[in-house]
Amino acid sequence: MKNYLSSLLALTCIASFSSAFAAETTAEKAKTVANRTADVTKETARNLSDKVCEMIDGKMKCLPKKIKRKAQTMKDKAGTKATEIKNKVDNP
Repeated sequence: MKNYLSSLLALTCIASFSSAFAAETTAEKAKTVANRTADVTKETARNLSDKVCEMIDGKMKCLPKKIKRKAQTMKDKAGTKATEIKNKVDNP
């Protein structure tokens, strides 16, 4: 969990510095909002799946699946943030 928080902090710092380069276009902003919404939806579905798994099979049996889902959520959010930063930097 510490690695997740430190990664999130690093991405936030990078994002704050990248805002000085350029602005996103309206289409890119809309795509970013759509990507973030998809990330939240996926994360919510994964959390629900984790809770159902724990109720049925128990916490220890579902732990590997839960870790895998958390890693996938982090990957999705990092990809969205990377795309957002790329869009900001690409536009003059």
